[in-house]
Amino acid sequence: MRNALKFTSVLATAGIALSLAACGSSGSSSSDPNAPLTVVASPTPHGQILKFVKDNLADKAGLKLDIKEVTDYVTPNTAVQDGSADANYFQHVPYLEDFNKKHGTDIVSVEPVHLEPLGVYSKKVKSIADLPDGATVGLPNDATNEGRALKLLADNKLITLKDGVTTAATPADVTGNPKNLKWKELEAAQLPRSVADLDAAVINGNYALDSGLKPATDALVLEKAEGNPYANILAVKKGKENDPRVKKLAELLHSPEVKKYIDDTFKGSVVPAF
Repeated sequence: MRNALKFTSVLATAGIALSLAACGSSGSSSSDPNAPLTVVASPTPHGQILKFVKDNLADKAGLKLDIKEVTDYVTPNTAVQDGSADANYFQHVPYLEDFNKKHGTDIVSVEPVHLEPLGVYSKKVKSIADLPDGATVGLPNDATNEGRALKLLADNKLITLKDGVTTAATPADVTGNPKNLKWKELEAAQLPRSVADLDAAVINGNYALDSGLKPATDALVLEKAEGNPYANILAVKKGKENDPRVKKLAELLHSPEVKKYIDDTFKGSVVPAF
């Protein structure tokens, strides 16, 4: 998303974290049905979808939305856990479950909203079959997305993975690698900026969109939507699922208007999950 609320530096992310903390101390994370609902989201497409709801649907539904955009994958969950935000919208369930396990948090999914198909991108080859022997491929370094990226490569016959491996797959689980691919594990947000220095990179849909890539046309290969467990969700701290404002936002995110907005705006690069 190209707007003034986009934060791309560590300093900016820290700044918004402080802003969220300040909001929390003044009681913004409240169950008062008339108080604004503070939602932390990735800028693209999550922030865009929320802004569509805020600008077109929320007032009529009697919902006040306060949208905070961040570009990292940690701040949204820590903000919800510590009460400085009411909800977040940026992650899929496998990532959430891994985050809860590692950080001792108790954040839960309210409902799935959309899928951002993971894709393989390259500035050097036009087809995944053209990757040369010994090519360096960038992978997101968080546990669930790395496993997801490796599965995408395995589904496209570039590698084989150990039998029974799940979303926690790492390069150590690669049992067949006929092209002798090498791995460059990077923070997911860095991959679009690094793709030109690599032979290829597996990039999360939101970061691809945010960098100007069009997954539906620019990806060498793209995840299939059918049966995909990686739909992005609206999430809250356990116990807030019944907050009437959360329920209202969930209803709006599953509305025909939002479905049409996603289809018309992203043209297959983001897919409704309802």
